Amino acid sequence: MYSILFVCTGNICRSPTAEGITRAMLEKRGLGDRVVVDSAGLYDGHAGEAPDLRARMAAKAQGYDLSELRARAFTDRDFEAFDLILGMDRGHVHDLRIRGGQAHRDRVRLFLDYTPDMKGVAVPDPYGRDAEEYRRAFEMIETGCAALVDALVAAEVAG
Repeated sequence: MYSILFVCTGNICRSPTAEGITRAMLEKRGLGDRVVVDSAGLYDGHAGEAPDLRARMAAKAQGYDLSELRARAFTDRDFEAFDLILGMDRGHVHDLRIRGGQAHRDRVRLFLDYTPDMKGVAVPDPYGRDAEEYRRAFEMIETGCAALVDALVAAEVAG
């Protein structure tokens, strides 16, 4: 079984959105039982909370349900538990690589690097902004999730 962890700052906007979308896409392709998907935040101040209402609304408008997800903090055990750890922006990737050291450096990547047209691009943090920023972030995340699932299938990770 292959495992993926999405990481953002507080685990209430970007990373749970990526978790929910990826899970749904894997299920739709019949791969939900072959890939474990989770999300976490580098900041633990939102632990136990549901995703931000605006993130849930943006996802729901496109047919994704994030309501059952709850924020949690990233722990060092996650380096061993997950095959791939995807930071939503370069700051997350940098912090995770420092924290994980050389032993875990290769499993940490930038989320949108799986999307050919957005390599090196960060998903902007919509936290505290208006619904339009959440919608824009959602669109980027959905595109990134589709590219990631395609890459998993092509690499036969999920097959």
